[in-house]
Amino acid sequence: LYVQHDLKNIAAISDMIDRIENEMGPITCLVNNAGVPAVLRGDMLDIQPDNFDHVLDINVRGGFFLSQEVARRMLSRSASHYQSMIFITSVSAEMVSVERAEYCISKAAASMMTRLFSTRLAEADIGVFELRPGIIETDMTAGVKDKYDSLISSGLVPQRRWGQPADIAQVSVALATGQLGFSTGAVIPVDGGLSISQL
Repeated sequence: LYVQHDLKNIAAISDMIDRIENEMGPITCLVNNAGVPAVLRGDMLDIQPDNFDHVLDINVRGGFFLSQEVARRMLSRSASHYQSMIFITSVSAEMVSVERAEYCISKAAASMMTRLFSTRLAEADIGVFELRPGIIETDMTAGVKDKYDSLISSGLVPQRRWGQPADIAQVSVALATGQLGFSTGAVIPVDGGLSISQL
């Protein structure tokens, strides 16, 4: 079932979830994957408030209130299946890119959301996880493909390849189905070794 939703429109969250649950039953896993990049890459000293707000409204505010509503519903019923939330952040939650500061800030905030929700929901045995993708080959990175092709081939990513959406999906399925049932709040890099500190 495909239901379109604008994360900026937090007033529509409840009705949207009602539609999904009426069609498919209770939500047992929420994957917070929707997000936007910096509107314009460039000097962080030139970021305009509207561009900053656009990124934070979607990547942080919208994701928080969607997660809040799903969490309330998960807590309101007796679960017959494992329940989980997965926040897809980025290596940019910790690694600095001054040319897209608002994106880094939004992913750092989403990382904190993982810890907050994992702590709040742990007693109910709802697993909450953070996946930190590295350089993933998607429409969002198409504009910088040539730049990263060269960097990846020269060793920026130790595995020397682009990440693929399937790499994220494989880890997400394991988390969504409770294969890490006694873990919560964990940060899992899916980046081919990009975030490993090296001399």
